[in-house]
Amino acid sequence: MRDVRAGLLPWVLPAAAFCGAFVPAALPGAQPYGYVAALAGLPAHPPAAYVPAAVVGLLAASAARAVPGRLWPLLALALADAVLRAPGLLLAVASYAAATALRRPVPLALYTVPASLVAVIPQPGAGLASALGGAPLFVWFPLALGLWAGARRQVVAGLRERAWRLEREQAARTEQARAQERARIAREMHDVVTHRVSLMVLRAGALEINATDDRTAAEAELIRVTGKDALTELRAVLGVLGEEGGDYRPQPTLADLDGLVEQSRSAGVPVERHEEGDPGALPVMVQHTAYRVVQEALTNIHKHAGRAATQVVLRHLPAALQVDVRNAAPPEPALDLPGGGSGLLGLRERVELLGGQFTAGAQPDGGFLVSVRLPT
Repeated sequence: MRDVRAGLLPWVLPAAAFCGAFVPAALPGAQPYGYVAALAGLPAHPPAAYVPAAVVGLLAASAARAVPGRLWPLLALALADAVLRAPGLLLAVASYAAATALRRPVPLALYTVPASLVAVIPQPGAGLASALGGAPLFVWFPLALGLWAGARRQVVAGLRERAWRLEREQAARTEQARAQERARIAREMHDVVTHRVSLMVLRAGALEINATDDRTAAEAELIRVTGKDALTELRAVLGVLGEEGGDYRPQPTLADLDGLVEQSRSAGVPVERHEEGDPGALPVMVQHTAYRVVQEALTNIHKHAGRAATQVVLRHLPAALQVDVRNAAPPEPALDLPGGGSGLLGLRERVELLGGQFTAGAQPDGGFLVSVRLPT
């Protein structure tokens, strides 16, 4: 509805100008062109006035279409019409247009004075009192109405600009508050998680140095390396989460998948990796998401399935990458490691963000399957 009104507004003034020139000629008793017709002794019947009134109306509509860029053709035509015929609606339309288009007092006064004089010129058959009422009716009142409309338009434009500015400022403040909150969360995570993981790495390093047998030293080295990698990734995440200028390290891709699988094997989980199809050139985000899927699935296996046999299968399809991580039933009760229960939910959101499909659930043989299809 608002678009329809906006499209009709530019045609309101031209339509009013045409009606102002043509309608008086169609009234009963109208002269072809009153003042000139009376001097020439022409008969007073409306059909003689239709054609010139229609021509003047079309000219007035064309002139009104150019307002406010070119106002003088409409004003000149309205003044000429008032002299040759009689002051009427066309002069009122011109007065309204002058009030809305002329911003400075001097040009507005230069129009108002001659328009008022033309409006009070006595016409044939009209009394002095009727002539004196032409200026207030066809000049002053439309001028006042146009000034009010122009002032209202300026107020509305100012309010819209102010609302737009306030909206921009509110958006900037919201973004600033969001950035500050992200930086605060990053600092909290750095103070809590990084400190404890660093302590774990240091203790593992000390255990590796003081180990009395090779197996214990190897396990301590694995813990130390895993904790160091976790610190590296944590700092990268905190750099993205916190303030600008953080450490934006490359995110892991499928090229790092062998190292991830080897870590699980070192922890005692028998993992087999299979890859089918031609890898081709995969997008980095797809590779990173596939890596995170395998990482989270193996982490859940460590928590809930212990040393269960696991298969990691990557299938390179024509337009997608299929990632399946399946583990058999746990051979023995696994360690009761703490978990937030949001790992699979986060994976689902990450996969669906790329337009992929995510499924996860228990299998009839007692195992568990995580299956993801990522469009490439």
